[in-house]
Amino acid sequence: MIMSSSVENSSFGLQSLLTSQNLVYAGIAWGVVSLLFFLLFSITVPGEESPLWYLIGTYVLELIPFLIGAILCFRNWRSPQIASGRNVWLGIGLGTSCWFVGGLLFGWWELYLNLEPDVSPADFFYIVFYLFVSWGMILAVIPRRLNLEIWQWVTVAAIAVAGIALAIWVFISTPGMAKEANIVPPSAIEQAIETTDSPQVAVEPKATLVQASPTPSPTTAQPAVATPVPEESSEKEPPGWALSLDKTLQPLGTYVNLFYIVGDVFLLVIASTLLLAFWGGRFAQSWRMIAAAAFSLYISDMWFKYAEATSVEYESGGLLEVFFVFSGVLFAIGAVLEYDVSSRSRRAGRRRS
Repeated sequence: MIMSSSVENSSFGLQSLLTSQNLVYAGIAWGVVSLLFFLLFSITVPGEESPLWYLIGTYVLELIPFLIGAILCFRNWRSPQIASGRNVWLGIGLGTSCWFVGGLLFGWWELYLNLEPDVSPADFFYIVFYLFVSWGMILAVIPRRLNLEIWQWVTVAAIAVAGIALAIWVFISTPGMAKEANIVPPSAIEQAIETTDSPQVAVEPKATLVQASPTPSPTTAQPAVATPVPEESSEKEPPGWALSLDKTLQPLGTYVNLFYIVGDVFLLVIASTLLLAFWGGRFAQSWRMIAAAAFSLYISDMWFKYAEATSVEYESGGLLEVFFVFSGVLFAIGAVLEYDVSSRSRRAGRRRS
């Protein structure tokens, strides 16, 4: 009896600690700490790489919110009180869990194997993330009649046009993607114009006198020339199977990046539509968070793909990648708010009856 009462007290204390309000505050605090971390340590000295502890910290700050968000989404899926539909949160929960697994694989691929590929096994989970989250959001739209007003449709159209325009600009500005699509990037055009306009200066070869060295006599001792010994690389060489897989997946880089751009634009448009569909209702707060999560993912993914393709020595951990952290935090907060509003509305209905 004493043991059972202690277990009940501990579980009651944990439930009282993990209230919706405390979870929201924890998410906000996590976002603020992450922003400070990126602001303080993302800028490095030119020519130097980011330290390993910083890169590990970025992965920890990003993946923990997605893991907690997946757990909270699965809690919504198991609850019969969720008004927006249990399968909606099942799709979002599966998507955020796939993002968590993909982040673990990408970190292992980048930090442990020292590989910076265009495509890695983590991209499979990232692609499945888009499919699951899109499925969940579509399920939230289907049962509702989208009786939007004119200004709401105009807002959705403006967001779609702006998102597509930015995606096309990133696509054209990326040398690898533009080459596959037979599109000349603007930077290459400007460089060609500057090369054509600049005067060509002919450089005549100059004759140089070479003095023959005297023939060494047998009695003259010649100094020994030290042969330079190549220094051993401090970095660990990737295993053969990883290099082989990297070479196999490399041709898929253009198509995978194009899928990410299309997926980001689709999530941005569907999230904006859901936000306007729930505008002013009881469940507007949760879908505001989901729309903000999709918007944060769009910003961070556009920046990551553009910087990764235009910089030869780019490594993850840039300042704008903090929006990956914001996306996971906002998914988790949206799940918390949905569960809280649905529970309170069900309790209110029972009281009235």
